Parts: sequence; C-alpha cells; structure tokens
Amino acid sequence: MSDRFELYLTCPKGLEGLLAEEARQLGLSEVREHTSAIRGDADMETAYRLCLWSRLANRVLLVLKRFSMKNADDLYDGVHALDWADHLAADGTLAVEFSGHGSGIDNTHFGALKVKDAIVDKLRNREGLRPSVEKVDPDVRVHLRLDRGEAILSLDLSGHSLHQRGYRLQQGAAPLKENLAAAVLIRAGWPRIAAEGGALADPMCGVGTFLVEAAMIAADIAPNLKRERWGFSAWLGHVPALWRKLHDEAQARAQAGLAKPPLWIRGYEADPRLIQPGRNNVERAGLGDWVKIYQGEVASFEPRPDQNQKGLVISNPPYGERLGDEASLLYLYQNLGERLRQACMGWDAAVFTGAPELGKRMGIRSHKQYAFWNGALPCKLLLFKVQPDQFVTGDRRQAQSEAGENEPRRQAPVASEPARLSEGAQMFANRLQKNFKQLGKWARREKVDCYRVYDADMPEYALAVDLYHDWVHVQEYAAPRSIDPDKAQARLLDALSAIPQALGVDPQRVVLKRRERQSGTRQYERQATEGRFQEVSEGGVKLLVNLTDYLDTGLFLDHRPMRLRIQREAAGKRFLNLFCYTATASVHAAKGGARSTTSVDLSKTYLDWARRNLSLNGFSERNRLEQGDVMAWLENAQDSYDLIFIDPPTFSNSKRMEGVFDVQRDHVQLLDLAMARLAPGGVLYFSNNFRKFQLDEHLATRYAVEEISAQTLDPDFARNNRIHRAWQLRLR
Repeated sequence: MSDRFELYLTCPKGLEGLLAEEARQLGLSEVREHTSAIRGDADMETAYRLCLWSRLANRVLLVLKRFSMKNADDLYDGVHALDWADHLAADGTLAVEFSGHGSGIDNTHFGALKVKDAIVDKLRNREGLRPSVEKVDPDVRVHLRLDRGEAILSLDLSGHSLHQRGYRLQQGAAPLKENLAAAVLIRAGWPRIAAEGGALADPMCGVGTFLVEAAMIAADIAPNLKRERWGFSAWLGHVPALWRKLHDEAQARAQAGLAKPPLWIRGYEADPRLIQPGRNNVERAGLGDWVKIYQGEVASFEPRPDQNQKGLVISNPPYGERLGDEASLLYLYQNLGERLRQACMGWDAAVFTGAPELGKRMGIRSHKQYAFWNGALPCKLLLFKVQPDQFVTGDRRQAQSEAGENEPRRQAPVASEPARLSEGAQMFANRLQKNFKQLGKWARREKVDCYRVYDADMPEYALAVDLYHDWVHVQEYAAPRSIDPDKAQARLLDALSAIPQALGVDPQRVVLKRRERQSGTRQYERQATEGRFQEVSEGGVKLLVNLTDYLDTGLFLDHRPMRLRIQREAAGKRFLNLFCYTATASVHAAKGGARSTTSVDLSKTYLDWARRNLSLNGFSERNRLEQGDVMAWLENAQDSYDLIFIDPPTFSNSKRMEGVFDVQRDHVQLLDLAMARLAPGGVLYFSNNFRKFQLDEHLATRYAVEEISAQTLDPDFARNNRIHRAWQLRLR
C-alpha cells in the first residue's frame, strides 16, 4: 500500500470550516471542504491522529479507490478489482454503507448489496470460506459514495461515529451530540479562555455534555482516548506499533493535563431527574475533580466563583416542540438574559439555539452569530459580551425584533432594573391594563375568577387573553398569509413580554395556544400530556380546567351567562345537556336544584372530566352521563325533559359516529329531534359559535323562537359580540 492516502472526514453540516482548520493542525494537507465533509492527504500517522484527536469529525474514511461507473456491473467490477486480501481475511466480517444514487443505482440497499457481493466473491477461497456480514461490530466497515458517476470506495477507520466518546451512556430528551457541543465551545472562544485560566458555567446543563467537552479541551484530553475498538482494529493494514506510540503520547498529555489545578467548570440543571445521569457522565469521563453539577433554576443561577473570576457562560436552551412553547421559552430566555446582566458582568456568553428570535429578547446585543445545524434543524450560536454597553433598552429591543441588529448601541438602565418593554409591547400592555382595571371591578363584584381580558382589540395583536384565577391562558389567532411571519412572531413575543407585567402574574403561569381554523374534531385533540387540572369557581360551583393539554380548557367562558341562566331556571326540572363537553352546564343545573340531569357526548375523555366536575360538587346521584352520537341518541330517546341545552360543534367527523355533522346543514334535524323530547311548558336553549350560521326561518313556523344572543354576553365579551349566537325555543 502507498505511504500517502486520501482521507475523507465527515461532520455535521455547518462544521466544515472548523473541521478543516482542526484537521490542518493535526497534519492533514491539501484540505478541501465539501458539504458535511472535508478531504485531504495524509500518512498513516496523521490518519490515526485524526481518529484520536478530532473533536469535530464523525468519521475518518481512508479512500481505497476511485473509479467511474455507468451501471451496476461497473460498480461490481470496480470493487471486485481491488486486492481485498490486503484488508480483510477470507473468514472476516464486514459491513457496507452506500450513499448517493444515479448510474442505474437508485436504491442504496441494492448498491450496498453489489459492493458486498464483489468483496465476498473476491475473497472466497477454495475451501469455501468467505466473509460474512456483521452490521454492529465488523472487522472492516466499507463505505461507497456515488458522486456524479464516480464511485469513491473507502475504509472507515473510526468504527462507530467519533462523536460517541463513550462517557455519555445517559442523556436527556434533546441531547446535543458531543462533536457539535465541542464545535460550539470552540466558536465561543473556550480554548483561549481555558488557556487563560477562565471559568465555565452552563445554567441549563442537562446531562453535562458542554461541561465534559469543555473540561477535555482544558485538560488536553484526546476526545476518543478511552475508545477500545476502532474501525482499523481488525483491519489487515493496521500498524499497531504506530498506533501505540500515538496513544501513549495522548495518554501522557492527558495525565499532565489532569495533574494541573482544575479550572472552575460548573453546571446547573432545574430537572432533578437529570442531575445524577449528568454526574455519572462526568465520572465516566474521569473529570470528577474538574466538573461539578448542581440542581438550580435559571432565575437563581449565580456562576461567579469569586468577584475577580471571569469566563464563559454557555447554554443550549430548549427550542420548543409543542404547541404553546413560545410563552415558557420567552420567559426562560428573558430570565437567562436577566441573570447574565445581574450576575455575570465581564463574562463572555454563548447561547446555542434553534429559536434565534428568542435570543433577541434576552436584553443583550450579540456581537457575533454563527450558523449551525443540529441534525436537520437550523440553529444559531449567539455570542455576547456581558458589558453595560451591550445591554438593550426597550426601544432597542423593538428595533432588533423588527429591523435586525444594525442600529447604534444604546446604554441600558442599571442591570438590576426590570427590563423595559418595547414600544409595541408597551402599547399592548397599556390596553391590557385598561381592560383589566375595568373588568376587574365587575369580576370582583360578580365573584367571577375566570374571564376574558383581551380579544384581538388591536388588530396587530391577534390574541385572546383569558384569566383563570392566577393563571393566564393565551390563544394566538393564526395570522393571515399576507402578514410577514417574522413580524407576526415578533408581535407575539412583544405581547408575551407584556402580559406578566400588565396583569401581575408569574410568567411561569402563562400558557400559550395557537388557534387555527378547525376541521373535524381537531379542537378536541390532545395537545400535551401534563394532566394538570386546576379548580376554579363560578356561580357557586367548582369546575376543573386544564390549561395545557387541549386547545380548549374545559370551560367556555363566553357561555357563563347561559350556565347561570340554566342554574336559575333548573329547580325541579329534568335537564338535558347535548354535546355536553365537560358538562359544566349540568353542574350548574344540579346546583340550581334540577330534579335530574342527563349529559350526552361522544367523547369518553370529556365524559370522565364531566364526572369529575359533578363529583367535585357532590352531585353524583340523579346525574346521568351518556356516551354516544347525539343525533343517534335522540332518535332512540324516549324520555321527556323540561330544560334542554344544545351547544353543538360547527363540524364533526369523529370515527365513532355515522356520517358527518355540519351545524348549518343539520341543525333543523337536530332541533326537531330535541324538541320532540321537550316536555310541554319546557324551554330549549340552542347556541353555536359558527360566525356564518343562519337559523332556518321555517323553524319559527313550528316553534316559538326568540334570539337571545345579547342576553348571553357578559362584559368581558362585549367587545366580541359575535363570539356566539343563542336562541330560546318553546313548543307552540
């Protein structure tokens, strides 16, 4: 074999430049960058050194051969022509990975099979011995990459990906790969800071990946020093003496590094379940003297070991995967920015995020930004100098959120002062405070602790804001397509910034949902699984709401007057609640002294919730819950009722019902079936929130019909008098 080789080093997308610089320092020559890879020339010693010392590469591939191919036969012939006896024994094991397509190869599995067949056929001996496939831990792992008609056949020297250092056996829900963490640390300037004796702190450390990678850099520990098996371990071209020499040198450097006084490297994590896994990872890496992990919230994060110590604060905050994560994430980023301003003056800070717009809300101007990819997710690394001239006032934040970061810097107020709201956020806060002041008097007088404070009063802030005692439930209406998504997002973040200050609530008690035009039963689909129910009161009854798990909360606030009317009129009556949802109207009827209540809904989930609402108020007897399709149930019903309430969905196509329910099309049949169950002298209340709904005029020829919409709106919905329409029907 030749003394010089062509090497391919693969890496996460976005790390190519950093990897090229690192590889040059480790001895690779003629370096060229490709997407998610670099290539260059090296001898065997450099190839081994790259395997051992590269903090950024995924794999080190030694190119065995390049050849042109037009079809599958060319592929087979090109691989078969190589003298495989130099690389693998006839009874050895191999794995093949194939990438690319073209030249008649459109299926990577087929391509890998052709490569395997060519190798096996070449090595099959007279006794019938032949290599076998071993996907997990083969003697050699072969790569073939097809690139515009050229086949590049390589041997993987790494074995398992080099990002798998071996210390992280336990990880959190959204782990950052070790080589990506190392790249972030390098971009953030940690090697320089560490060389100067600086400190490092991670206020959201998870299982400690940043901490371990930082300590290995500071202590001059080769990232893969503890790896026992490599892709070259059973390769016939392996030079064990050369490898032992390099490994011994790396071992000596690690021992010397660990003998130095350890740097101050600390992590803090709010989730107690991650503390021990993080500490276990640190111990497996042999860095227990260098790295400490403590439990703590971002809001109480205090990194300074002493007043004179400076260094780097590094963090990879969550990006948000679920509906409504924007609220909690915004406050998390704001808390992080506040702690940096208050406790980290003079430090450097680095925030690696998949939501860079939230980074603009930290109240500190980033002086550099780098693009990265975390898997398929585009991310940004934001670098900060925690200095007063980098702090951002409210006006500055508005400029950042809408126009970028090219404006002149402005001096901020003293760091301990609350951050000012942007101009837009302050305008929204003023309207919120005005509504809150006016409605608060009414709510206290009427003993209402759940009500709507704001409902898209200002068109540019298309939100509904509801108070549930000391919690805030925010619904964002989907912006029209004509609105720039970035501007809509900036306005949402402005509003979320304003809500805790304007309403005097804990930011952790603000829940955001995004409400779009619903089809079918989407509005009833589960959004999360926290299972956190809260008790609220209304009209002398207690009700359970869930602000996190569903788009709706279990309590339609706009129907409050209707529920109270039902309570006043229910004494001694048989009450029927159709499409009952969580049966809040049935609870009110029972409170009002109803002789009996019957509640019908198709959803077992909501009937269970209804059962809990009734039980919470001591109403278990004479209160029946029926699961079923309302239309089919009415067709089979025999009993009569004195008081009926119907609040149907606009549209439903549940798998558990026959056909599709459309309120505009089907309301006449629905009302006829329900009125057939109404006792003489009884009353039926019908309501729905379909904006374009028109009650069929012929109903008035059969029943006494009166629209009562205006009577069913409280002051908190006076600004949105189209929230629903309601009618009263009686038998003639």
